[in-house]
Parts: sequence; structure tokens; C-alpha cells
Amino acid sequence: MLNRQSNHWLNFVGGEWVDGKTAIEVRDPSTDQVFATIASADVDDVENAVSAARQCVREGRLTRQRPAERAELMYRIGAEIRELAEEGALLASRENGKSINDARDEFIESARYFEYYGGMADKIEGKSIPLGEDYIDFTYYEPQGISVQIVPWNFPVSICARSLAPALAAGNAVIVKSPELSPLAITLLATACERAGLPKGALSILAGPGRATGAALVAHKETNQIVFTGSVPTGQAIMRSAAENSVPCVMELGGKSAAVAFADADMDQLVCSVKGGIFFNAGQVCSAMSRLLVQREIYDEVVGRVAELAQGLSIGGGKDNPDLTPVVSMQQRDGILDMCRQAEEDGARLVTGGHAVEGLPGAFVQPTVFADVTPQMRLFREEVFGPVIAITPFDTEEEAYELANGTDYGLVAGVFTQDISRAMRASQALDAGQVFVNEWFAGGIETPFGGNRLSGYGREKGQEALYSYVRTKNVAIRVSR
Repeated sequence: MLNRQSNHWLNFVGGEWVDGKTAIEVRDPSTDQVFATIASADVDDVENAVSAARQCVREGRLTRQRPAERAELMYRIGAEIRELAEEGALLASRENGKSINDARDEFIESARYFEYYGGMADKIEGKSIPLGEDYIDFTYYEPQGISVQIVPWNFPVSICARSLAPALAAGNAVIVKSPELSPLAITLLATACERAGLPKGALSILAGPGRATGAALVAHKETNQIVFTGSVPTGQAIMRSAAENSVPCVMELGGKSAAVAFADADMDQLVCSVKGGIFFNAGQVCSAMSRLLVQREIYDEVVGRVAELAQGLSIGGGKDNPDLTPVVSMQQRDGILDMCRQAEEDGARLVTGGHAVEGLPGAFVQPTVFADVTPQMRLFREEVFGPVIAITPFDTEEEAYELANGTDYGLVAGVFTQDISRAMRASQALDAGQVFVNEWFAGGIETPFGGNRLSGYGREKGQEALYSYVRTKNVAIRVSR
């Protein structure tokens, strides 16, 4: 897996650790310095991974196990991930910039995915359909086959685990294309699977450029399913390629999610949710609270409280466990700052932040608060993917829902109110796959997650996600009399 003298990492191809002809440099975003390399997978690696996965599927290395045995395997993988959590946290923090505590939590969450879906591996049950006394009819579920999963850089370990765990629980072979910006910590999932005794060919993890490695996996004739988390343009390109082979997809394509704060909102609850909603992981969260819609009666107070929160955050490298860490790269930082400059030009009021952090060499962006953001502005409509919140006033309930639904996205939304009837009305009116009430990021791995419109389709997490990784087969029998 690793040549520790040179800090060079390998790909996991069909159960073997494999070097590449070229390598990808991995930078620490807190310093912008290269600290490691990883083998870059090429077309030959893709073919070898597909061949190993095909052999695993054909021989039924997972499906011929009793479901209870597969469940035990999942529990062992979860236990091995927990054993690797401290090592993984240091590595994930270094390559991604996130705090040590958040990186550790990502590994623990990944273990939980395997434990959760391990508990479902022996409960994938079909049903009997009554057709009359001359017939016996039943359904059962088969695995999709080879599941190609393309993982983003913001939470590479946990997002990988949330798709990998249900796919393996259902008996699929999985090929993961890891992100170029943070490809190292995700390899520890392969280590955990290897130690737990996952059959060879059931998992490959390949680092490589999306336009080569990812495209080859997506277009491969033997790919049976594609799972993707990332940008809308890349997702649309994948869907077009998948359509050539009629391959089903699960797509999570980001968002521009809004929290609606009514005049009766608990102010402390709201401010606490803003801290986690937009400044956690430096705002690099698909379901971040990137817009805050506030009833006019409390608008000035909320703007002041959010600005005070932002100005009081500690900023630094992940090893120090600050409130705000760097974004993943200098390129990401510069794109965020361009959005901030555009917002000011468009007439948004910069309350605080909006610039790089002085005195720190890496990809740091000040925690940023914009007020008086209108629906016509780019900041209102487009994903920033950084620690930038856009605050907009509203007067009526109907106006709030119109503003919240006024983008092309529909991933999550939130409402803050003490009125349960209003909360229920809001949950119905907000066009999003998940609605939070009085706490941003309420829920957990047990709750289905996914979006509407340009936020994608399909659901991850929860029991519902498992059925993305299987297909239904019906058997209809005429009984002779």
C-alpha cells in the first residue's frame, strides 16, 4: 500500500496493491506543499479491475456466501476501519485540510455504514404475489453486478463507505475511482476490507484523472451501475455516457440549500446550526446551509449574530482542530474569492470576510457573510462550496418558500420555527430531498439522502439506499394439476 521511505501510495486492484507508470502529487492545503504521491491508474489498471470484478461476480464469491456470513464480513470490515481511525484521521487531515477531530469522525462514520448495512445483509427479502391456485409467483433481489463508484474529495472516506457498504452487503463487486485531490485516506478502506477477508475482486480502488480513469470505467461495457457524487456538468457527462449502455445511476450533484428562519425561531439554535451548516469542513459540503432566508422582523439581529459568529471563529491547519480549516486547494480558494468579488459587484453587502486569510500560506478563506442577497445574484443561485453564507430577507411564508425553491437545486432545506404547524407546512412546500427542522444536519446514516432537480436522483443512506444496489427478478410458475 505504501512505500514509507518515499511516501508513495499504491492502487488496490482486484485484491492486489499495484504501482503505476505515473504518479499524482498530493498537497497539504494548509501549506500548499506536496507531501506524498500516489500511483495514477491507467486504462490497463481499469481493465484489470473490471476483469477481477467480473470474475468475482461470475464465481459468486459474495453471493454464494450465506447472507448471515456476508453480514459477519461487514461487521469485521467495520471493526477494522475503527482500528485504522487514528492513522486515517492524521492522513485525511493532511491531504484534505480538515480538522483531526472531523477526520476521525469520518472514519467512525464509515465504520457505522458497514455495521448498519451489515445488519441488513440478511434481510434483503422478496415477496410472494397471489395469482390464483394454479400459479406460484415470487420476487427476489439480485445484485446489480459491477458497481462503479466515483467519489468526491470533500468527504472521500465516508462518501465512499456510504455507497461501498450497501453495495457489498447486496453482493456486488465494486470499483471505486478516488478523487485526485485527496486520494490517500480512502485507501485505508481497502486495507480494512483486505484484513477482514473480503474476497479478491470484490473491491478495487483506483486513483487517476477523471477524464481518463473515470471515463474508462463509466463507458466500460461491463459496468452494471454507476454511483457519482460531484458537480452537475460532470454528472451530466456521466449520465450521457451511461445512457449508451443503459446503465442505471445514482447521482448526488450538489445544491444551493436554504434555511428559512421565521420570527419565532430559537436564535441560539439557529446560530449554532449556521456554524455547522456553512463553516463545517470550510463549507465544502454539498448540503451546506449556503443560503439563509430570514423573516424581516429578526433580519438585522440575525445578520449581526451570524457576523459575530464568523468573526469569532478560530482559523488554522487541521492538526490544531480549529473552527475553520483551509479549503482543499489554492484553485478552490481562488474560485471562492472570485465568487465573493462577483457578489460585491452585483450589489450584495459584504458584512465580514470575503478575502484570503493574511499570514497563513495555504488555501484559507475568511469566514464570509453576505447580506441583502437577491434572487438575481449569482451568489443566490450558484454553489460556492466554501465558507460563504448569503442572507436574504422575506416577509411572508409564501415568499419564503418561493425564495427557497428559487434555484435549480433541491438537495436539502431547513426551517427554524416554534410553530409545529408551520414546520409541517414548510416540510411539504420546500422542494428538497431532505428537510431539517430546527437543526441543520439533523438525521444520520439511517435517514435517506438525495436530491431533486439538478441535485440529482436516487437516494443514499438508510434502508432505502440498499435497493439502489439490487434489481428485482420475478418468477412466475404454472402449477400442473
